[in-house]
Amino acid sequence: MRAFTISFVGLLVALAATHISFCDGNSNVHCIESERQALLKFKQDLITDPSNRLSSWVEVEGEDCCEWIGVFCNNLTGHVYKLHLGLLPPDDDAPDAEWDAYYLTKLRGKINPFLLHLKHLSFLDLSNNDFGGEIPEFIGSLMSLTYLNLSGAYFQGAIPQRLGNLSKLQYLDLGHNYGLQAKTLQWVSGLSALRYLDLTWANLSNSTDWLQLTSRLPSLVELHLSQCNLNHDSSPISVNYTSLAVLDLSSNMMFSSVPTWIFSLPSLVSIDISDNSMEGLPPNGFNSLSSWSIQNWLSNLTRLERLESLNVASNNLHGQLTDKIGQFKSLSYLSLFGNSISGPIPFSIGKLSLLKALDVSNNQLNGSLPESLGQLGNLEHLDVSNNMLEGNISEMLFTNLTRLRILKASNNNMLTFKPNPSWVPPFHCQHIGLGKWQLGPQFPQWLQSQKNLSSIDVSDAGISGVVPTWFWNLSTEFSNVNISHNQLMGGISYLPVISIVDLSSNQFTGPLPQSSSHLEYLILSRNLFSGSLSNFLCNSSTKLEDLTILDVESNHLSGEIPDCWKNLGLLSVLNLGNNNLSGKVPRSLGSMGGILSLDLRNNSLFGEIPSALQHLTYMLLLDLSGNQFTGSIPTWIGYNLSNLVILNLRSNKLQGHIPDQICALDSLQVLDLGYNNISGTIPKCFSNLTAMATKPLEKYLRFLPYSFWPVPRLGTTLVMRGREDEYSTTLGLVTSIDLSVNSITGELYAELGNLTRLRSLNMSGNLLTGKIPETVGNMEWLESLDLSMNRLRGEIPSSLSKLNFLNHLNLSYNSLTGQIPSGTQLQSFDMFSYIGNHLCGPPVTANCIRNGNVTNGGSNERRKRFKVNWLYVSIVLGFAMGFWGVVAPLFLSKSWRFAYYKKLERIGDKLYVFCATIAR
Repeated sequence: MRAFTISFVGLLVALAATHISFCDGNSNVHCIESERQALLKFKQDLITDPSNRLSSWVEVEGEDCCEWIGVFCNNLTGHVYKLHLGLLPPDDDAPDAEWDAYYLTKLRGKINPFLLHLKHLSFLDLSNNDFGGEIPEFIGSLMSLTYLNLSGAYFQGAIPQRLGNLSKLQYLDLGHNYGLQAKTLQWVSGLSALRYLDLTWANLSNSTDWLQLTSRLPSLVELHLSQCNLNHDSSPISVNYTSLAVLDLSSNMMFSSVPTWIFSLPSLVSIDISDNSMEGLPPNGFNSLSSWSIQNWLSNLTRLERLESLNVASNNLHGQLTDKIGQFKSLSYLSLFGNSISGPIPFSIGKLSLLKALDVSNNQLNGSLPESLGQLGNLEHLDVSNNMLEGNISEMLFTNLTRLRILKASNNNMLTFKPNPSWVPPFHCQHIGLGKWQLGPQFPQWLQSQKNLSSIDVSDAGISGVVPTWFWNLSTEFSNVNISHNQLMGGISYLPVISIVDLSSNQFTGPLPQSSSHLEYLILSRNLFSGSLSNFLCNSSTKLEDLTILDVESNHLSGEIPDCWKNLGLLSVLNLGNNNLSGKVPRSLGSMGGILSLDLRNNSLFGEIPSALQHLTYMLLLDLSGNQFTGSIPTWIGYNLSNLVILNLRSNKLQGHIPDQICALDSLQVLDLGYNNISGTIPKCFSNLTAMATKPLEKYLRFLPYSFWPVPRLGTTLVMRGREDEYSTTLGLVTSIDLSVNSITGELYAELGNLTRLRSLNMSGNLLTGKIPETVGNMEWLESLDLSMNRLRGEIPSSLSKLNFLNHLNLSYNSLTGQIPSGTQLQSFDMFSYIGNHLCGPPVTANCIRNGNVTNGGSNERRKRFKVNWLYVSIVLGFAMGFWGVVAPLFLSKSWRFAYYKKLERIGDKLYVFCATIAR
């Protein structure tokens, strides 16, 4: 949502008015020669002017500098009074071409002190260029300045104290310069005429006097100190902002408390203290934020009758909205985003007739959307997404919302909207977000009227059938399209989207669709797309050079992975898993140096792990599991892929030992080498895997660019707790080692106990010997431990009973002996966790011998064990008697055999005669 700021046009008009009567293009007065030379010196110190903005600044005799671009002169005296070389950046959602043109227009170089020759200069704007270095001290000597704008010009270092000499200065903007800092703001005391001050992004952490000093500026109307690392002033606070209308203290993370002095400033029109939620003790003039609810805020803000804009987003405010919200009759912008506000949206919200933007997203609001929202005829931006709203929405709610341009309401509990098929919305939105609404089963026909649509999210909306042709014709170039998690089907030939497409979890068929060359995110996973990747990537007339994410996992793609990845230099996430791809991994896959995640799991790829992958040095996730890779684990994984967080080589045909170089991966959180033919011992250096010994490095996985709608976060499939699950949102918290079903020998080293943050350890199905080390009990975060089907011996260490988070344990089929240690965890597992050993005590049935005496249970058990089973005895005796009494004599005596068979022959003849007689 756009930030609200009071227009400063009035001030600029006032500044320009002092000269407007002289600005007559018909005047014959030319610029002063000394000032013309000063401007040429300024130009000479510029390193680059890529777009030739200053092409009119030429050193030609008689050339009038008053005609130069950006130069304004007084028509009576010829003196330069205004130098306007600043740039206005494009909107955030502007096309890339517009941004490229903007960057090419920036001036680069140094600011020449010859500007001091412009004695009458009152207006200097060099904003959004690239001058770098420190702000020149001499600017504090341009005593005629009333307007100074150096924002966004890449300045750094200390803010010159001499700027405080500019007593006529009314407008000062040094904002958006990374690296600017000030130990004190004492210098602003000399700016008695100052009406506008912007120090956004400047480091003011040592300027504990910021509040006292800025509040003494008698004419100050706007104050912008966003992201300045502000600290509290511990001295008694006496605030005297007599004229202040706009206050921006956002993103300082400083207010563990509410700045109550704000409520004593009746002239305030705009307040932004968003993103200031820290814990701590409140200093003077502040009340504990944790003790404040949204009700407290609204009660105190009613004193500010002129308030037009309020932004208190991301401040951990709790409680419920009350009907008092309807008292802010002048409010045009309200943002409560990212708090913990609960309850319904009050009906009185409909009284805010001037409201243009309302953002209550990312809270805990429940109930339905009140019908009174439909009374907000000026509303342009509505965001109620990520709450717990539910209920049926009537088309009458939108009747008066004719100015609505942005509608965001995705990710609520159960909102249903099924208008009359002939309904035509009164609005024409640019952005519609209705993800997780019930809109189906037919594709919403009312969207057909939204001709200005740029971004749409109707994911998980119960829509089925074929996407109508008119939908793709709504815009020649959508910015973002999300129709994922529906039951949509059919083929798609072309995607007219320039930024983000998410069609995942549907039933789309046919070949992969062609796309815009500017596409950044393409997510087509979990569909029925078929064919090869070659036609999509290599043979297409459209080069996907801006593609950042390509996710076609879980489709029916076949053939080899094409060898044409060199043109995809910006790709950071590639997921080709769960398809029918075959062949070897092409070398060009290693040319994409910016890859963060590479997932090729569950295909039919073969050959050795290609050495070309060692060039992907920024990679965080590498998943080659479920293929037919052979050879050994490359040592270069440890040398070159030092940023790896997840390494999954499970279910291949890898051989050899585990290289010690793996231990150099100090960011590694998941190592899965299970189901291969790996031999050798477990490297002792596993204890060097520090990410498994300290707090997991979740921040690394958060860096991945899966953040739209939000786009599903980076995910992968892992085997833990004896089952295979997909991890995405919690992937950054997982720590796991799986070496199961290999031929690993040796012992479990005591050093493994150093991996105290490990959550899952699976060594099953190997040839491990020795005892389970006592240090396993140090793995206090362990949730799953599987050492089954090895040759481990000795007793179960008592330290295992200390593993309070353990919920999966398998020690079966070893040679363990002794009593199972008593403890709530170990006794909670069933006997199958211990079967195939020589263990006693609960939960197995065998009781234990104590102090050399057999317990009663043990004595009974032994009696049961040695009790004669007469059924088995009788069977054995019967077999012996039958064999030796009948079969053995026939086998040993020839006369007995003849007599036996002769007798059988006579019996056969008699039976034949008997049967023949009956047949007659």
